[in-house]
Amino acid sequence: MADLFYLIGPSGAGKDSLIAFARSNLTGCPPVIFAHRYITRPADSGGENHVALGERELRCRREQGCLSLCWESHGFWYGLGREVELWLGNGLHVVVNGSRGALAEADHAFPQLRPVLIRAKPETIAERLRRRGRESADEIAERLARTRTLGEPSHPRLVAIDNDGPIEVAGQALLRLLEARPVNPLGGGDAVASRPVHTADPD
Repeated sequence: MADLFYLIGPSGAGKDSLIAFARSNLTGCPPVIFAHRYITRPADSGGENHVALGERELRCRREQGCLSLCWESHGFWYGLGREVELWLGNGLHVVVNGSRGALAEADHAFPQLRPVLIRAKPETIAERLRRRGRESADEIAERLARTRTLGEPSHPRLVAIDNDGPIEVAGQALLRLLEARPVNPLGGGDAVASRPVHTADPD
């Protein structure tokens, strides 16, 4: 069965940077697809390479069953398209930038879910958020407080990667996880019994 690697962790933990590192350094084997998220955020806002949608269009896609997963966070809506199910069904492993708040819904929608928790110390996260420049000092403090309140998620297949040092260290750990999966060059992965779900997310 192909796996859905569902990266989670607080803003500033470095999920986007690790995904970019993995995309640039993966070998041709095993076949891994990196999913783009649909977000109601401008395309030029920085960070991840996402598909920018207006709220009306994202809501329409959700209502028409075009999304496998949908959640709200900090005033923006996020979605994963149904193409993820097609890729998994064809035997491809898929990497997505997920959400802690939507973990239970994702686990229900995708039986092949493999959560990957990206961790970093509070001082590391705070510095990264300051450098990013999208949040005020009060918003950064609020995010750190929310992270402490939530604690770490629990899941039987969860893997944690610490990302406080050079990106190459955590990046290699993620690569080892992705490249350890068996290859299925002919496709034919198990079909995905998924339903569109949506939730409000504290991440």
